[in-house]
Amino acid sequence: MTTSLADHLRALPDESLAALLQLRPDLVVPVPADVSALALRAQSRVSVARALDGLDQFTLQILDAARLTRGPDGTTSTDQILAMATAGPHPPAPTAVRAAVDRLRARFLLYGPEHDLTVVGGVDEVSPYPAGLGRPAAELDARAAALCADPAKLRRALLAAPPSARAVLDRLAGGPPVGTVAPGALEAPATGGEDVLPPDLVNGGTPTGSPIRWLVEHHLLVRMSGGRHGTVELPREVGLVLRRDTGPLGPLRTSPPAVSGPPRETKAVDSAGAGQTMEVVRHTEALLEALVVEPAPVLRSGGVGVRDLRRLARVLGLDEPTTALIFEVAYAAGLTGELELTGAATTRYGGDQQIAPTGGYEVWRAASLAQRWEQLARAWLAMTRQVGLVGQRDDRDRPISVLSAEAERAGAPAARRAVLAVLADLPQATAPTPDEVLALLDWRAPRRARGRETAHRDVLTEAARLGVTGLGALTSYGRLLLAELTDADERGDDPLGLRSDAESGDPSTAVRALDGLLPAPVDHVLVQADLSVVVPGPPDPALAAELDVVAEHESAGGASVHRVTTASIRRALDAGYTADDLHALFRRRSRTPVPQGLTYLVDDVSRRHGGLRVGSAGGYVRSDDEALLSEVQADRRLESLAFRRLAPTVLVTPYQVNRMLLALRDAGYAPVPEDATGATVLSRPKNRRAPARTPLTGRAVDPLATPKLPMPRLLGVVEQIRRGEAAARAARRAPAVVRGGPAATGPTPVTGHGDALAVLQQAVRDKALVWVGYVDAHGATASRLVRPVSIGAGYLRAEDDRTEMLHTFALHRITAAVLEE
Repeated sequence: MTTSLADHLRALPDESLAALLQLRPDLVVPVPADVSALALRAQSRVSVARALDGLDQFTLQILDAARLTRGPDGTTSTDQILAMATAGPHPPAPTAVRAAVDRLRARFLLYGPEHDLTVVGGVDEVSPYPAGLGRPAAELDARAAALCADPAKLRRALLAAPPSARAVLDRLAGGPPVGTVAPGALEAPATGGEDVLPPDLVNGGTPTGSPIRWLVEHHLLVRMSGGRHGTVELPREVGLVLRRDTGPLGPLRTSPPAVSGPPRETKAVDSAGAGQTMEVVRHTEALLEALVVEPAPVLRSGGVGVRDLRRLARVLGLDEPTTALIFEVAYAAGLTGELELTGAATTRYGGDQQIAPTGGYEVWRAASLAQRWEQLARAWLAMTRQVGLVGQRDDRDRPISVLSAEAERAGAPAARRAVLAVLADLPQATAPTPDEVLALLDWRAPRRARGRETAHRDVLTEAARLGVTGLGALTSYGRLLLAELTDADERGDDPLGLRSDAESGDPSTAVRALDGLLPAPVDHVLVQADLSVVVPGPPDPALAAELDVVAEHESAGGASVHRVTTASIRRALDAGYTADDLHALFRRRSRTPVPQGLTYLVDDVSRRHGGLRVGSAGGYVRSDDEALLSEVQADRRLESLAFRRLAPTVLVTPYQVNRMLLALRDAGYAPVPEDATGATVLSRPKNRRAPARTPLTGRAVDPLATPKLPMPRLLGVVEQIRRGEAAARAARRAPAVVRGGPAATGPTPVTGHGDALAVLQQAVRDKALVWVGYVDAHGATASRLVRPVSIGAGYLRAEDDRTEMLHTFALHRITAAVLEE
């Protein structure tokens, strides 16, 4: 006899019920009131769809076998499922079939004993066509049912079908079994929600000679009524006959498809990935420095414009898709943010916000190379952005820009984790092709992978650009990072992803592994005779900051090259360095003798530096060198400043100081500003920073997923459900008058307040159980079976026998009292 799912759940021990909640965590959000509510939720369409999304192709096919073998009473058995699954030309091992049945029973998509299994009702709602087969002929049409009831007649009808009609049958037999055509104009396919028959299969010339018409007239297809378009469906019995060569369930694969490519050398994979991590960090830093110089304005419609993306791509020397990826990842990592504009700046930039580096950029830049990469990689794994959409057109035919809302995809984190999980499950250093990765994803979770091929290919491309993979294989440090995130999700100790591993101060295993692959940071340089500065490895943060000031960057790689120029020395002097400081810096940092040419260059530029003094008077220029002022006044490149000589040592201009400084420096002079007292003003320009933002850490990677709870907490949830079940059962036992209805049988209830008080006082003396009806704080009528302990000060204190908890009731809220039999 078939029992309900709620009865099966009630019979489970607490550990088994907690195991179900662990496999289907959505069942506890929110916590069900009792077992009946849990069973109702477990059979709902949404919860069943979530459970099916996590199943592999073979397990889904075994579930279809259970649905196809159900009898009139709606039940099946493991033996029936096994018989159907092994009916094809390449039958799977019986142990694999039984293991799939066990997986379905563990998730309660199938429940009951092996000889009396029931499929939960929500499965048919989520997937109306098991194994891609249509409904039984008896449910579609009486004439089709009569044809299918005679196997010999059915085979003759199939053999008599013309080639064009047989092609339609073969197409529908592969699933789904329905198609729509426009009645009276069969050559024009409809555009409905169901699969539309292709024109070459639908069009048979004239309507009277159409293969669809022939199939309908011979009852091999059933035309369904509905809508503007005609719908045809292939009866299940016809589909099963057409699948005689592949089996009723189609080809069965008990294990994922194999990867053809041989494993690569682990060292080569890690080396390639580590080299790419250095490039990613360098490009990210270059992007942020470019935003320091010129922040990117935010469009009024949101995002950063195509013009600014192209400008940044030119600065980085990268293509636009890679630049967009770095831009998005830097934003997700909290390194950039929105900077509010005020005053005239809003008119200049056409908006009131800019994207600029945040204060977190300085902290990130001071970290080690591996830690900087880890922050970027974690942000990429967690961000809900599909960067591959940037540059494409949206539904309104407008280009999708960087950081715009149109590129937001809630399922992006889950897609990244799914692709990387496929690579992580392969032998180390195995490099599958993108098509092989898609095939593996389609087998592991076909419902999730369907229609997301482009997003999964984008993940592979982005992982390679970020150094998560190398030579097409998952790197060892990438594998460790993924394992850390997976372990954190399974533990469930930080379901919202609020805690970062960096807070402990200890580097993660992924950082330590990457540190071992990267060259050690260097604190020295090699200064060459041609004034080039070679850094034989990644510079430490202090050296990198000094090089940014005193030299121009020329090339990057394992050993980066910089060059000392007149402009760079002038920039260092403007920042506050003196000639002695620069000489000491090069002597301290260089492992080679400092070239004489560099010493002369520093002395020459510093000697000229500050020879001119600039102040505000409109603007003025003064110098003790009268010949130098004469040269400036006669310089045709400076005619626009309209210099006028006030004294032998002073020139004035109507223009502001900043414009005059730029013009003099562009003309090759080296002026310095001074304040009202004549003191030199030397300082680095202040860089505005956007407000700090919290970086994504990689935890809580799927906004659509339910956080997983550890087993101890799940056992606590089970205990709460059991208490709710006991309360519901007790409430059903309560007398009708206590629940607010008329009395039926049993003890006569006392409803008057005085009489109820007398009953409660007697129960206190006898320590007896009593049903108490009362009005709660929300005005609802409730009842509870309690053992009164005391009455006083207007309150009843009583113990709930079921929970052993003490409750307090206001006497004026008690409506009835009935002694328990």
